[in-house]
Amino acid sequence: MKKLLSIILLLAVSTCLGVENATPPTPAPSHEIWNGLLKKYVTDDGSVNYEGFKKEREKLKQYLDLLSKSNPSDEWSEKERLAFWINAYNAYTVELILRHYPVESIKDIGSKIKIPFVSTAWDIKFINIGGKDYDLNNIEHSVLRKQFDDPRIHFAINCASYSCPKLRNEAFTADKLEAQLQDQARDFVNDKRKNIITADKLELSEIFNWYKADFTKDTKLIAYIQQYTDVKISPSAKVSYMEYNWSLNK
Repeated sequence: MKKLLSIILLLAVSTCLGVENATPPTPAPSHEIWNGLLKKYVTDDGSVNYEGFKKEREKLKQYLDLLSKSNPSDEWSEKERLAFWINAYNAYTVELILRHYPVESIKDIGSKIKIPFVSTAWDIKFINIGGKDYDLNNIEHSVLRKQFDDPRIHFAINCASYSCPKLRNEAFTADKLEAQLQDQARDFVNDKRKNIITADKLELSEIFNWYKADFTKDTKLIAYIQQYTDVKISPSAKVSYMEYNWSLNK
């Protein structure tokens, strides 16, 4: 009854304000289609078979349509909303690559597009969810980072590049989200292709540099990383950052 009254109230307010395209709250969608595609076309180490995804483009479209018709709201649990937006970011990133495939890097897309005031792949507004237009930057910075106080988000979203945290080969779901985020964090921190950690020296991914404020909100960077590695790191360990490899994660 409470949910029904909320929907009626939202519709009434939208009508009064003249909002013709307002999308009423919808139940959190199933991520089963996305989960199936990930299991088929992403390896355990995060390598993506874009040719395989191309062959099942219609299935991917079905999933993106499902996301587009959804309207994440406070009617959903926080875990449902967080899983939704992480999956949306990852699925739409794959879709963006497929639209321009073959490419050697997602950064190449920015040089190909001819849209005024748009210079990177992350600024293309090709996403519509709940009647609102988004680009990948909107989802990452205005939704995920702004609405959810969890730096592990950076280990869950994938920018289709070699140096990114791997694209997980299963969908994020509310019931498994905590375990999935912990697994992603530990996997990324201990991946020697992305981070080299010894007791007195850390060569870290640029992600820890770009988003240092997110990781050090409640602690120091070394202390944050220590949570996810068995290497006993000295508090005075030297920290440097590795060059980021934007090659496609194929």
